[in-house]
Amino acid sequence: MSLTDLGAALLRRLDPEQAHQLAIKGLALAPLPTPPADDPILRTQLAGLDLPNPVGLAAGLDKNGEALRGLSRLGFGFVECGSVTPRPQPGNPKPRLFRLSEDRAIINRMGFNNAGLVAFAERLDQRPKGIVVGANLGANKDTEDKAADYVAGLQRLAGRAAYFTVNISSPNTPGLRALQGREQLDDLLGRIDAARPATGPDRVPVFLKIAPDLIADEIGMIVEASLAHRIDGLIVSNTTLERPESLRSPNAHETGGLSGAPIRPFAEKALRAAAEAAARRLPLIAVGGIDSGEEAYARIRLGASAVQIYSALIYEGPGLVARIKRDLAARLRADGFSTMAEAIGTGR
Repeated sequence: MSLTDLGAALLRRLDPEQAHQLAIKGLALAPLPTPPADDPILRTQLAGLDLPNPVGLAAGLDKNGEALRGLSRLGFGFVECGSVTPRPQPGNPKPRLFRLSEDRAIINRMGFNNAGLVAFAERLDQRPKGIVVGANLGANKDTEDKAADYVAGLQRLAGRAAYFTVNISSPNTPGLRALQGREQLDDLLGRIDAARPATGPDRVPVFLKIAPDLIADEIGMIVEASLAHRIDGLIVSNTTLERPESLRSPNAHETGGLSGAPIRPFAEKALRAAAEAAARRLPLIAVGGIDSGEEAYARIRLGASAVQIYSALIYEGPGLVARIKRDLAARLRADGFSTMAEAIGTGR
């Protein structure tokens, strides 16, 4: 077991939110070694982004961009920070983060707790070189015109992030998921597109993050709206409000979004629907229950151009990133592929 994985095991003995805060401090300060160069077969093109590998960090771990120094040394192909809202907000009352250890899962009802755009922008200005950093944008809880908050985030962080994610799928901010309806979605995405440069190097990719609880017709509508408003890709998907009967943890009754291993069938179903609707017109990033190279490869063959992980790191440790990459490269070669792009969608 590596020192980073040992540290993760020790953190699991602490209160979940306290462990989270200590992990962020450790990643910000620890002198981690530079990771080895990635296997060339893993190089990935994603909506114009040139990634050394397709394994990214999902939003939620580093909400304020505080730990980019350490995260840049864990071997991710890209790192997504946030969600960040225009104004700082404390989030929901504690306790709000729960481990379901028996199920290798997490329930959270954090509520977009973050330090706001000003602090986030300052940290992005100090980000390490050579790391692709995305900004996950959210809306303040008490904002009536939530679309305006996303536009504010896009404009304030312009030139600082390699891409943006419009997060309208968190279950922990009242009214947020209503933005996935067509009328509100058209308004939001139209305003996002209007706020972006028409062309040129400052027009970086914008992704839309959706919920796994949508039905296929709803996902199809979101795909068409995204294409109509020049959104560059979908992240499929966020946490779920569902509670599978298989859950064994005493924390399974807690309210909030469920992530980790039990979300896998919901995330896979949403990815299948998105891949069917997109028909290769829109890149997809798969999230939810990915904890191995085998699962990452399965999502790529379902149609994802890249994957993101988060909850699995809590149970497997940071060494999971390198293990996924090694296994993924081996599986690509075993099936006769010479590039990542060749494997995308071959399992549909």
